[in-house]
Amino acid sequence: MGTFSEFLGWLSSMLWGAPVLILVFSVGLLYAIKTKFLQIRYFKHIMKNTLGEIFTKKGVGEHGTLTPFQAVSTALSGCVGTANISGVATAIFVGGPGAVFWMWVISIFGMLTKCVEVTLAQYYRVQGEDGVYYGGPMYYIEKGLGKKWKPLAVLFSLTIVFGGLGTAAFVQPYAMSSAINSAFHVPTWVTVTLAAVICGIVLIGGVQGIGKFCEKLTPLMCVLYVVAGIGVLLFNFRNIPAAFGMIFTYAFKPFAAVGGLAGSTMALAVRQGAARGTFSNEAGLGSSAITHATAKTPHPFKEGMYGSLEVFIDTLVVCTITALIILSSNVEIWQSGLKDVQLTQAAFSNVYGSFGSAIVTICLMLFAFSTMVGWEMNYESAFFYIFPKKTKAVKFLLRIIWIIPGFFTLGKTPELIWTIVDVVSGLWCIPNAIALLLLSGVFMTIFKDYKAKYIDKTKGIDESIEI
Repeated sequence: MGTFSEFLGWLSSMLWGAPVLILVFSVGLLYAIKTKFLQIRYFKHIMKNTLGEIFTKKGVGEHGTLTPFQAVSTALSGCVGTANISGVATAIFVGGPGAVFWMWVISIFGMLTKCVEVTLAQYYRVQGEDGVYYGGPMYYIEKGLGKKWKPLAVLFSLTIVFGGLGTAAFVQPYAMSSAINSAFHVPTWVTVTLAAVICGIVLIGGVQGIGKFCEKLTPLMCVLYVVAGIGVLLFNFRNIPAAFGMIFTYAFKPFAAVGGLAGSTMALAVRQGAARGTFSNEAGLGSSAITHATAKTPHPFKEGMYGSLEVFIDTLVVCTITALIILSSNVEIWQSGLKDVQLTQAAFSNVYGSFGSAIVTICLMLFAFSTMVGWEMNYESAFFYIFPKKTKAVKFLLRIIWIIPGFFTLGKTPELIWTIVDVVSGLWCIPNAIALLLLSGVFMTIFKDYKAKYIDKTKGIDESIEI
């Protein structure tokens, strides 16, 4: 098999070839057919009852650990990360402009897939002895499919524990340190060390501490990046139609080698778009559902709609802005052969000068750090599903372990980093997707209950199914 990196490359290609792509798409297609594309037909309702209420106390239930805003902020902090800046750039570098189209496709279906995940996580959640609510795929696999499926639930939890250490705890410090080193020439070890220390301090507060931290940081970092990105797009306004043209054209035909780009096939565009899009918004992976299971909500589907909102913000807004910024920039920039965060920095710098690189660096630092913090909740919840005994000593040890992987990224190449991401995200996607395919009947029952009480209004809105 050759070197270890070659083995990882082979495994990544296997996972994000036909097996996982077909599985993820099958889940989205199944629910799209059964709900008649709920995410599109009820888009206005979803936005009104999530984004329209996110800063109010409306729609907050009595039982739970985090408020809906804290839950969506924490989940978004885990989604809106390096994939939105460097991941999109990597997708274009490897898969060509057409990769963006397939990122959109997987995200449209992903809006519904994540809604299903979050709804089921709320429906099957449990309250631990420590008073914290726990849920996610491991719980809806065991409780929804039965005890005989527990090995699949354990497998999912193991992939989250090791996958979290391999993505959020490993990739995010790498992204921060490499970006800051490129922009400000700060040694990578300094950034990794500071990130570990600050993350450790935040984690002392547990689930509620993470929620309070993320509800302050996540909106700030999203607004900062979107506003700065819109400024670049306004400057490159005349090139945007051509950028869209390339996205649609090369989604269905090979992208020839040009400039510093090696060129790509349609199959590579599909794989890159699907992999980067799925890793970015986490739809189909089940990881965000773990965070949403802690939220206070009057109905499981109510929280499920926040899952749809996340995918919309993460991929259809933030990732799209990054893609258009790159493709609407000078040809000399996006065809230069630059990759990873350096490509996005170059596109920003073309408009803002040297300040552009600083903007991207600051945003990426915030994105990466928020993911590093927010994702720890998933990792800890998965561990305690396998080993239910929750002692202060064990929690402390888990949090110490969480801040270690970043130090192993020092000196690694971006290709190796993103290959590791593809491998671990592909592994935890499989058991979750199987559960989603088998629990479609349960979701439809929950959705019909919500529709009757909150949309059709045939019953009192204060009634709710037992959760």
